[in-house]
Amino acid sequence: MEDALLSRVRETRTELRGQQIAIIFDEFDEQCMQLTLEQRMEKYSKMLESPFRFFRGSAYLFYYDMTKSPSIFHTLDNRPTWIMGDMHMDNFGAFQNEKGEIVYDVNDFDEGYVGSYLYDLIRMSVSIGLYMDEQLIEETEQERVIQSFLNSYLKQLGRFQKKKDDAFTLRFTKENTKGPIKKILKKLESRQRSHLLQDITEVKNGKRVFVWSDEVQPVPAETNTAIQQVLSDYVIKDIALKFGSGTASIGLKRYYILVEGQKDAAGEEELVLEMKEVRTAIPAYFLPYSEKFWAVFEHQGARVVGTQKAMHHLEDPHLTYVTMDGQDYYVRERSPYKKKVKPKHYRSVDDYIVTADIMGKIAAKIHARADIDYSDVFTYHSEDEILERIGVHHDMFVNSTILQAMAYKKQVYTDFELFKEWASEKKGALSFMESAL
Repeated sequence: MEDALLSRVRETRTELRGQQIAIIFDEFDEQCMQLTLEQRMEKYSKMLESPFRFFRGSAYLFYYDMTKSPSIFHTLDNRPTWIMGDMHMDNFGAFQNEKGEIVYDVNDFDEGYVGSYLYDLIRMSVSIGLYMDEQLIEETEQERVIQSFLNSYLKQLGRFQKKKDDAFTLRFTKENTKGPIKKILKKLESRQRSHLLQDITEVKNGKRVFVWSDEVQPVPAETNTAIQQVLSDYVIKDIALKFGSGTASIGLKRYYILVEGQKDAAGEEELVLEMKEVRTAIPAYFLPYSEKFWAVFEHQGARVVGTQKAMHHLEDPHLTYVTMDGQDYYVRERSPYKKKVKPKHYRSVDDYIVTADIMGKIAAKIHARADIDYSDVFTYHSEDEILERIGVHHDMFVNSTILQAMAYKKQVYTDFELFKEWASEKKGALSFMESAL
């Protein structure tokens, strides 16, 4: 009898969590994102590849859970940090900044919003665990890497507070990085500026155009005309619809625009712009509403552009935002030097520790930079607010964050199995609908 009762308890908990997942995914992907069933299946097929891919594509589930977990280390609601919103291992990378330097930094700002800094740190810590699980690295080593990330973050915030470093000028190049990041930055120096153009364009009848592939496709005539109108300041040579976006971006329109007569940092006169549709930041649905923030960044493209400008040392001269067919977009240059650290680049746990140390410094930099130093939305320095909440309890903060991250990592695995079952049912519904047509 006791075994039957315990089994009933487990089954009920599983059933309730499965219902939560179904409701949340339906609400956000169908109602908020307005994805078609086909687009949802495309997104879910990516998420089914691994627990890490599932985690990347379900930020709304993360915030739904995390905002129900209080912490003494959260900053006050009226003293938020401008957060990246989707900090994880694959949202850091190398690229060429507007001064022509090859740098390493965060590279995704679609979920930028204001809230407790702790959400960025916990999301990043969970991702470290999931990422290293895929490489079959044991949890004790994962915790060492997360510890490196968090300690580096705190130390760098302290350096900003004491004016030993300037968040506005600090950048990460081959001169001040180590390990896999340094190797990638040095390797990218030898890459030709025309690398991207050679990969995705060709010269046909004396004119450079995009090469069509599974990921780069022509756009309808009406879309071409609409983009020409919203980007009328550019001489546009060709336009393509870009597929193969990140997991969370599937279903959002994304275009590559080949333009001429516009010089980049290296003096090249042909470059590729990326124009991407953007919706309301996922954290905004769960974190305290900031009337002051939305008064400035009501346009979702303006929010993404503002986040990137606030967090990066130098400003992309092509960074802007537009509205087309009632949808918000942002525009930026597609860097030919874009590259991230991949699993093959890590030769040892020490490589992970060194990389996490640099990522921690970058996380501190973007949080400290995006405050009163940049925007009138803030009346204080974020590093002061964060360090005041942590106080002298650095070890307690690090240990509690690691504990929370590793516990949530286990929840991700449970959710991933439930998601498999739910997505299979959705796929069955799609097959039934297609056969009925």
